[in-house]
Amino acid sequence: MNYVQKNRKNILLISAGVVLLAALILWATRKKDFSSDDIVATVYPISLSIGDTLKFEDNSPFGKSRKWVFSDGYQSDKKKGEHAFSKAGFYPVTLIVDDKFNKTFNVVVSAAAQVAQEKQLQPTIIDAPNQAMQFTNVFFRAETEEAKMFTWRFGESGNVDARTQMASYAFKTPGNYIVTLYTDTDKEPITHQIQVLPAYPQIEEEVLAPPPPTEEEVFSKINDDFRYHLQQIANGNNFNFHYNYLKSTYLCGKNNVSVTANDKDNSFYYYCTGLQFDKNNLIQEVKTTVDTGQNCVTKVEVKQSKQ
Repeated sequence: MNYVQKNRKNILLISAGVVLLAALILWATRKKDFSSDDIVATVYPISLSIGDTLKFEDNSPFGKSRKWVFSDGYQSDKKKGEHAFSKAGFYPVTLIVDDKFNKTFNVVVSAAAQVAQEKQLQPTIIDAPNQAMQFTNVFFRAETEEAKMFTWRFGESGNVDARTQMASYAFKTPGNYIVTLYTDTDKEPITHQIQVLPAYPQIEEEVLAPPPPTEEEVFSKINDDFRYHLQQIANGNNFNFHYNYLKSTYLCGKNNVSVTANDKDNSFYYYCTGLQFDKNNLIQEVKTTVDTGQNCVTKVEVKQSKQ
C-alpha cells in the first residue's frame, strides 16, 4: 500500500478544507453593490441667515469621486468644507457620488443677517402726537427693533410714569412738556415735545377727566396695529423690525403663538416667514385673543387674500 492510499482520508479532508477556505475568501472579498441609500453625509445647519456658514461633509464608505452642488452656482469636490449663501431663499444642496448616486438636503436662508446691518442706523423713535387736550389720554409708543426695557417720563409728575413699550398718559395741566424715553439699547434718551391745550370749562367749574378707553377700544387698537405690521411684512418691508415689534409688544417674546390664516394653523414664526416670501397678500382682518391677565396675545386669527 502506497502513501496516497494509506493517507487517503486525510488528503480528502485537507482538500475539502482548502476549497471551503477559498470560497470564504471569495465571499469576503466580493464587491458590494452600493446605492444612494448608502451615502453617509451631513449638511448643517439647514436653516441659517445670509452670510452664515454652512458646513458639509461626506463620510460614505464608498465612492471614488464626489461633487457637491449648492443650487446657487457653487460646486465643490471636497470631502468636507464650508459655504455661505449671498441671497435669501430655498436651496437644495445635492451630493453626487461616482456620478450616479445622490442625496439632497434642503436649506432655507433668511435675510436676517442683512437686516441686522441696518439696525445700527435705526435708533428708537417715539410715535406720539405733538398736541393734545388737557385730561385726554395720549398714547405714546416706542418704535424699536431690539429694545426690551422702557422707562417713560412725561414731564409733569417728575417721576417715572410707565415701563411698557406702549403707554398712555392724561396731562392735568396745560403747557409744553418734554417727554423722555430711556431704553436698554439707546445710548442717549429719546425726547418728544408735546403741547397740552386747556380743556373747555366744565359746568360749575368742575373738571372731570374723560373715562379710560373701553376694553373693546383697546382690543380694536391692538388688532389694527397687528394687521398694519403683518401687512408691512407681506409688502416686503424690513421683516426683522415688524416681526420683533409684534413679538415683543403683544406676544411676550414668544414665537410659537398659534396663528390661523384662512382656517390654516401655523406658529407665529413660520406664518411670518412664509408671509415675507409669499408676495401680494392683502391682510384684510386680524382678531387677537388675550390671556386672562390681558398682558399677552395667545392666539391670532387672520383673514387674507391675494391682491
